[in-house]
Amino acid sequence: MATTAETTDRWAGLSNDQLIEMYRQMVLIRIFEEKCQEMYTRAKIAGFLHLYVGQESTAVGTAAALKPEDHIITHYRDHGHAIARGLDTNQLMAELFGKDTGGARGLGGSMHLVDVSKNFWGGYAIIGSHLLIAAGMGTALKLQKRPEVVVVYFGDGSTNGGEFYEALNFAQLGKLPVIFVCENNLFAMGTPIAVHTAVQDIYRKACAFDMTAERVDGNDPVAVYEATVRAAEHARSGQGPVLLEAMTYRFRGHSAQDTQKYRTREEVEKYRQSDPNQRFRKRLIDEGVMTEEQAAQVEQQADQEVNAAVEFADTSAPADEKWLDPGTAYAAPIYDKF
Repeated sequence: MATTAETTDRWAGLSNDQLIEMYRQMVLIRIFEEKCQEMYTRAKIAGFLHLYVGQESTAVGTAAALKPEDHIITHYRDHGHAIARGLDTNQLMAELFGKDTGGARGLGGSMHLVDVSKNFWGGYAIIGSHLLIAAGMGTALKLQKRPEVVVVYFGDGSTNGGEFYEALNFAQLGKLPVIFVCENNLFAMGTPIAVHTAVQDIYRKACAFDMTAERVDGNDPVAVYEATVRAAEHARSGQGPVLLEAMTYRFRGHSAQDTQKYRTREEVEKYRQSDPNQRFRKRLIDEGVMTEEQAAQVEQQADQEVNAAVEFADTSAPADEKWLDPGTAYAAPIYDKF
């Protein structure tokens, strides 16, 4: 096996340890999400639940290219982004369980995961609305001459709303340090992309604003990493925003209750044949980055971490809305970063 310090061009300068860490995060996201589906069917998780199964590479690849001081805003399918950013899985599961030990004290739930200490500014349930928040945050960074960038994730369906065009136009006008990441999983809820948008190459929509844009294989974490590095350098240098279109596919339905009548089992199975997690695992082993034994150990540890998170959440105290009172210690302001 190659040493940790060894890198090659095909790995975009990433060390073996970094590549294995990317695989660990992808596995952790997958196991966490599958466990969430199980907990939902057991009525441990209530409300809405949108799983990230199949899209792990996009979150992991983008997050790996960012600095700790950079900012992330995302949509309601936000578990994968939170884990890739390094949020604590105990806290995440507790939030999903509606427990006081969750990141939003159990009152936000699946669609509103947040950790200000990691500049992870939350998931948003109103489609497209958070793109404008990203533009606002980019404006603050630009006015204060700060070096950070903002990454905002959204789906292909969001690109049909006015918020998308307003945000891109405003960001390009101001040369704001925002990276718009479209996770094109080919469906807007249950509507195929061929039905919901006249321009199916989402990255081409940036041409209306003369904005730099790129399409990338969202199921290849290294390719996503490389594209995000380029985008971050562009945005950080004052050249303005970038639109990245990450081509991917979700194996589960739009939400946990989705009957998926809009697609066939054969279609889903076809995409599962090129499962990004299995593809990356095989590549790392075939090219000597990790061994079968190391892969198995990573998978076992991820499984143990998720089971521990479930136990933590299950034994935590339920949410208590009293902390919303401005007079409590929990209600300290979080906006002093800006």
